[in-house]
Amino acid sequence: MPRWRWMLMQLTRQLWVRATLIGAMGIIAALLATVADRFIPWRFPVSIGADAVDSILTIIASSMLAVTTFSLNVMTSAYGSATNNVTPRATKLLMEDAVTQNTLSTFIGSFLFAIVGIVVLKTGAYGEHGRSILFVVTIAVIALIVVALLRWIDHLTRLGRVSETTERVETATKCALEERLEEPYLGGVPLRDRSNVPDHAAPLVANVVCYVQHIDMEALSACCEEADADIYLSALPGTFLYSDTPLAWVDWKSGEGSEEFRGGILKAFTLRSERSFDQDPRFGIVVLSEIGTRALSPATNDHGTAIDVIGRLTRLMTIWAKGCEEMRDSEPKYSRVHVPPLKSEELMEDGFMLLARDSAGLVEVQLRLRKALTALSRIGDQDFRAAALHQAQLALDRAEQGLPLDADRARLRE
Repeated sequence: MPRWRWMLMQLTRQLWVRATLIGAMGIIAALLATVADRFIPWRFPVSIGADAVDSILTIIASSMLAVTTFSLNVMTSAYGSATNNVTPRATKLLMEDAVTQNTLSTFIGSFLFAIVGIVVLKTGAYGEHGRSILFVVTIAVIALIVVALLRWIDHLTRLGRVSETTERVETATKCALEERLEEPYLGGVPLRDRSNVPDHAAPLVANVVCYVQHIDMEALSACCEEADADIYLSALPGTFLYSDTPLAWVDWKSGEGSEEFRGGILKAFTLRSERSFDQDPRFGIVVLSEIGTRALSPATNDHGTAIDVIGRLTRLMTIWAKGCEEMRDSEPKYSRVHVPPLKSEELMEDGFMLLARDSAGLVEVQLRLRKALTALSRIGDQDFRAAALHQAQLALDRAEQGLPLDADRARLRE
């Protein structure tokens, strides 16, 4: 995905963007009614007085201000609940929730529409026809508010709950996994062995300490074609960079690249202080694992949530395993950009290592973990099966040390 499209997608997920757009639509709707006489020739069969429209707009303005304030308080409480009971990394998904953003934007847009309508109405700018148009638009806004309120009431029953937030994380991770399976090498040439990087290739260092959030493969390919060079990526989305960590290794076919070329490559990488779910499937796996380990903490003591997380991780790993089995090498879109694969071993470690450690003394969680890893060891390619068996053995070793009863240990071995 090009960087500009990815940035636009990130922008449209912000609450203020939708609120601004819908608020602007409300203001425009109120102002357009002032010129209705010029462009709409037909007349309404009844005459609408200024007092009738004014009273309705006043009710909308006062009620929408109160409802918006209440909704913001509910949102803040939901975010705090998700931070304390789930994980702070999942709060970002709640903040990008489309239903919440659309509902609040509708309330704000309706409030602005009513305020502007009242102000213009008091100035006498609306003629008889304009008041009629304003009345019709007001009825439409009321209908929109009713629909938004009904959706909002239904949505509030789930917002911020552990199960709902976990579902959002699973869905985001599933999308990221499926996108990576469609382009396992981001459209580039497979770099399965890092030793294939030429010895004379020069490292490209960003000199920052942060995460790689997104890589614009199209921009990288354009830089390579222009400078006659091959790029070997060493930092995929989700990689934490240190000041001396190379983003990539560059193999110039003729001469050496200019500062402009280096700058063009660096601009293709979006570097931020935190990870993103979009191009980074491992991040979603990590967040799910965090939810499970927090549920196992003595303060929470919710073993059922940990078992639920193991089931969700198993579903996601199954998608990855089946995708790896069906994966076939295809003609790369960017033939001069070499990309390392996402390893099954890393996904397995991200998902199950912490859960196995923190549940070492809980036989019910260890049993589910053992069953899940055993099932996963029967699917996928050789690397996937080996990774599942490795995590299963590590979990068993931890359980052998953590379980106090011989009967529990024997049951787990069976």
